[in-house]
Amino acid sequence: MKSCAGSIFVFSLLLLAFDFPKLIIARGENLQLQKKGNCSYAVTIETTCTKDAGTSNHISLRFGDTNSNDILVRHLNTKHFKWLDPLEPNVLDDVPRKPFQACTINEFQVEGQCVDSPICYLYLKLTGSDDWRPGFAQVRVVDKSHLNSGYFYFRRYLPRHVWHGLDNCDTEVTPFGIKHRRRVF
Repeated sequence: MKSCAGSIFVFSLLLLAFDFPKLIIARGENLQLQKKGNCSYAVTIETTCTKDAGTSNHISLRFGDTNSNDILVRHLNTKHFKWLDPLEPNVLDDVPRKPFQACTINEFQVEGQCVDSPICYLYLKLTGSDDWRPGFAQVRVVDKSHLNSGYFYFRRYLPRHVWHGLDNCDTEVTPFGIKHRRRVF
């Protein structure tokens, strides 16, 4: 009886030893499938034309989708940007300019993990002592237009040192109004 149990134990160890590399490879392939690649995003932000609407402070950006794919961009000012003419779709890059000046529309190129569903929230953070009044913001996913965000309208001065924005994800209609899931950063 002992030799039979010992033989079964040794046989199961050998079987496990031969199958173990296959399990590791299978799990590794599964992890490779779960890893997300990077995508390119074009972020368009308008600064309104009111007095002192522009800023030279650091602006950070956070956006994502309903599946908690959160893309954080610190110091958006340092990313490559284009200055767009608000009346025509022309790109005016012939003169070097600072981003976030009054009456301008800036487009930034950003890299980050890919989103799985359309972008539904966007937050901005102003760090510094200047005031800034953005008009709208929009995020476009390069080569995947079905994941683009709509427009997020601000049209007010942003508070300093806190995330401020709009979240159109996971809304639920209740008898008391529309209920939003709260995001904590």
